[in-house]
Amino acid sequence: MSKNKIAYLELPSTDVSMLKAFYGPLFGWSFHDYGETYAAFSDSGLDGGFNAENGTAAPLAVIETDEIETMEAKVREAGGTITTPTFSYPGGRRFHFLDPNGNELAVMQVE
Repeated sequence: MSKNKIAYLELPSTDVSMLKAFYGPLFGWSFHDYGETYAAFSDSGLDGGFNAENGTAAPLAVIETDEIETMEAKVREAGGTITTPTFSYPGGRRFHFLDPNGNELAVMQVE
């Protein structure tokens, strides 16, 4: 059975270092850098990251699943639009989609 729960939150960033300097002292979050354009945050209640590469204008909720290919097909069948096909990243794979109202979300499978 797939998890299918919101497991991660990405915040868009034009300056990852600036956001780390803001959120770290403010809320006590810790960070793990993946280059200059991505930093994962933890100690926030819901893990997430600052992303200067994905191009979203709004925060991105990421849903974790055990069956990414099945979920991509289900999103299409339900009327969603795939905006970024499944791709690999360190630790897993994910895709992005728009719901019928235009909200962008992502689905990831941790490997």
